[in-house]
Amino acid sequence: MKVVLLAAGRSKRLKPIEDKNFLNFLGKPLVQIQLEQLAAAGFDDFVLVGGSHNLEKLRELVTAMAGSRRGGAARLSMKIEVVEQENLDDGMAGAVLSAASVASGGPVLIVSGNDIVEDSVFTKINKDEFVGAAGANDGFLVAKEVGEYFPGGYLQVENGFIKSIVEKPGAGNEPGNLVNLVIHYFKDIGPLVDALKKTASDKDDRYEQALDSLMKGGLKFKALPYNGFWQPIKYPWHVLAVMEHFLAGIKPKTDGAEIAESAVIRGNVYLEDGVKVLDHATINGPAYIGRGSIVAGNALVRGSCIGANCVVGYATEVARSFLGDRVWTHSNYIGDSVIGNNVSFGAGTVTGNLRFDEGNISMNVRGEKIDSGRNKFGLITGDHVRSGINTSFMPGIKIGTNVCVGAGLTISMDIENNKFVTGKTELVQHENKLDISVILRP
Repeated sequence: MKVVLLAAGRSKRLKPIEDKNFLNFLGKPLVQIQLEQLAAAGFDDFVLVGGSHNLEKLRELVTAMAGSRRGGAARLSMKIEVVEQENLDDGMAGAVLSAASVASGGPVLIVSGNDIVEDSVFTKINKDEFVGAAGANDGFLVAKEVGEYFPGGYLQVENGFIKSIVEKPGAGNEPGNLVNLVIHYFKDIGPLVDALKKTASDKDDRYEQALDSLMKGGLKFKALPYNGFWQPIKYPWHVLAVMEHFLAGIKPKTDGAEIAESAVIRGNVYLEDGVKVLDHATINGPAYIGRGSIVAGNALVRGSCIGANCVVGYATEVARSFLGDRVWTHSNYIGDSVIGNNVSFGAGTVTGNLRFDEGNISMNVRGEKIDSGRNKFGLITGDHVRSGINTSFMPGIKIGTNVCVGAGLTISMDIENNKFVTGKTELVQHENKLDISVILRP
């Protein structure tokens, strides 16, 4: 069975995060984690679909993974062919058509890089537990029951068979409570390819419309229920949910790290080789610290994923946050935030993560205010960001890539890419009528 892994999305809703496929969780890019997850379940033949924005990085990753396997570091047998989706505006339909020429001639499993699930669903598929459930039918779609509206595809199901699929019907218009997870099995991808070629849509639902036409045309697809963890990465705060999922599964590792006697390590903490934990630092698990990073004196890290070659500087607290590689801090507070690569915070810089009324924090996403569903949510940054001393970031603020923010500012609005932010502080001098010399401390 071939697996078509869709990784060509441009992550528009995630900005300033450039590409979710290359977010590093526990030291590995997300797309690699998904490939290894599928390989561990027994799949070994992959078609990886990328776009012009990440195609070269995908090819480099595949080459690096192949070298790692030859070196014995990973004992997973994988054949991976990388193909390009040339027109990214064609969405998922274009991705499948791009893979069609190398994925035809047998059963195909289509998996989205958007959907993060537990290993069990892929293990069941490859053990024929789901494939067997499809029986003599044409395939199946994995579905999850939801209690509140999710902006995705909804399935209308009768007696276990899918009668129709509707993309983003709007709250109150759902045909049921089963959301389509993009884990789709086809005994033969040919009919889907033909339907995609015949289907046109001015919305982002060409794939769903083509699939719906197959169902209404007589092809039979089962709805396979899934009740485990599922998190699509559509918005920046979803990065934190995925981080929490991966952290929940780590096992403690501290060998290969240099830890001061006065440092405190509690719970499941994974320290990569070359990590240094200095005097009186505390790390409360679950937490991951990347290769070559330093947790300095009196620093506190809790419930966080720290990338490689970072410095959690003196008296800094990092709480429930995701930090990329080469993030430098000093006497900072970073809470419930997603920080990019090559970011430096001046001393005293803090990220606000809680409103006065403790209500949910919203974020501006492509001109629309979206509720994050979190009452604690801090800062999102792109790569290559600098802030001066004593800068304060309000909750739910986004800072673009290649940005410098001046000292002593309170940032309460999103900052676009390639900006240098300054502000005016007016100093007014008055006559001092208080004689300080007579106020003596004991």
